[in-house]
Amino acid sequence: MKTKMRTVIAACFVSFCATSAANNEFNQAYNSFELSTLKKDIKTLSSDKFEGREPSGVGEKLTTDMLIKRFKALGLKPGNGDNYTQAVPMVSITSKPTTSLNIADLDFEFPTNFVATSRKTKKDIALTDSELVFVGYGINAPEYDWNDYQNIDVKGKTVVVLVNDPGFATQNNQLFNGNTMTYYGRWIYKYEEAARQGAAGAIIVHEIKPASYGWNVIESSWTGAQYHLPAKEVNEPAIDVEMWISVDKAKALFAKAGKDFNEMKALALEKDFKAVPLNLTASIKLENEIKSSTSNNVIATIKGSERPDEHVLYMGHWDHLGSYIADGKKVIYNGAHDNATGTAGLMHIAKAYQTLGKAPKRSITFVAVTAEEQGRLGSRYFANHPTIPLKQIVGLINMDSLDITGKKKDVTVVGFGKSELEVYLEQAAKRQIRTLTPEQTPERGYYYRSDHFSLAKKGVPALSAGGGSVWLNAEEKQIGKRVKGDVARCYHQACDEYNEAWGWRGLIAELQLFFETGYLLAESNDWPNWREGTEFKAMRDEMMK
Repeated sequence: MKTKMRTVIAACFVSFCATSAANNEFNQAYNSFELSTLKKDIKTLSSDKFEGREPSGVGEKLTTDMLIKRFKALGLKPGNGDNYTQAVPMVSITSKPTTSLNIADLDFEFPTNFVATSRKTKKDIALTDSELVFVGYGINAPEYDWNDYQNIDVKGKTVVVLVNDPGFATQNNQLFNGNTMTYYGRWIYKYEEAARQGAAGAIIVHEIKPASYGWNVIESSWTGAQYHLPAKEVNEPAIDVEMWISVDKAKALFAKAGKDFNEMKALALEKDFKAVPLNLTASIKLENEIKSSTSNNVIATIKGSERPDEHVLYMGHWDHLGSYIADGKKVIYNGAHDNATGTAGLMHIAKAYQTLGKAPKRSITFVAVTAEEQGRLGSRYFANHPTIPLKQIVGLINMDSLDITGKKKDVTVVGFGKSELEVYLEQAAKRQIRTLTPEQTPERGYYYRSDHFSLAKKGVPALSAGGGSVWLNAEEKQIGKRVKGDVARCYHQACDEYNEAWGWRGLIAELQLFFETGYLLAESNDWPNWREGTEFKAMRDEMMK
């Protein structure tokens, strides 16, 4: 393997693209995606029989068996030694409040306006008269000369935190990344930083725009069993109690403290913001039901014909939210769009590669990961225990919720400009007469919310793209108008169901696009890197020395 990093130059493979366009075998593979089979697979994966594809449940066995059977039938080799699976140890914690959240005489109702969970593997967890401190956005970022915890001791206390970051709140490009969310805006960072500061609890104030989703997502995602990696697999600290409250309750809380919520928000936008003790206390008791379990990543490989030790990765998560009982009835979160589409896509791209007369020069490895919905647990475990040395992974293409809203003239790149993998995506898009465009809602921080981020944090160049903003024609736009509202409304809801009315031409085009992107990369000699100024470049440079 060549370990010297080489800059990707588009001209290096423009001639190759022209050659591949005329290559009958490539064209046959490119056009091999069968809509009827794809529909059948997505419908099966999102059927009630699979019970929402919850990790360690009945749905896992059905899903992983389906993946392994298909990969074997296609002739793919096991991707973890002699095994198609990689066992992922997990701990599930179901936190049940045995008391309500008690702050002054405010009336909190679980889960209507507050939720509370714990990552601690203790049966009983409590906050007792824990002092509340408003710490603004709860960010400690030396590179931005920003520290909301400066000159305040929050040990044993409970911090109240705003969601997202000051850049989004001000739309000022001189603050953080302006409208584009940084990792400092993500809820997981805020809980982790609170723990690093010694806090016992943290309350994040939910607001729809900066969070990028409604309270219904909090309610569905933060109740029931929450899965985690075992403590030995986690480097980040944890607080005792993690909470969200609705913005209406936050306003009432600040009023009880003699403060105006909007005024406090405005103060938090200044670099010299100083944390504000609220002279209130919080108390709550949780009872944790703790279970250890094992789930599985599924890994399969097409061995490269010339450089088998160099791998192009396709990744997608097979799991969703499972089911629960409400009013005596079972409610199943089937996750048809998120992510039966990407799971089926892995199998169909694998089929396209096997349609080629000869394997690509580099190996192609498919990784269907578990527990993305629980905090990217499967991909994080894979990143910690890679079945391929990370420096031998040339690049990663992640497929999470493929485009079902109609065929587009452009391709949206999440985290636009981060990596040189975009050069390959751009070349593949030319076949479909499409151009690359940045995501329209960078404030939502999507780059930090899916499995590719687990490997990006380790330095591996990772691509997240799909969909677009300009429909191909009036017919596709009409499909988009019909489907797009359902996509937003049904995110992490029981209504994310298979639908014949989806924009299937767009979904097929997306699979073809990802297939060719990986194929170009697999046939190339180049080692694409992160672009200058990207937070992951130094790690990749060090890895590849």
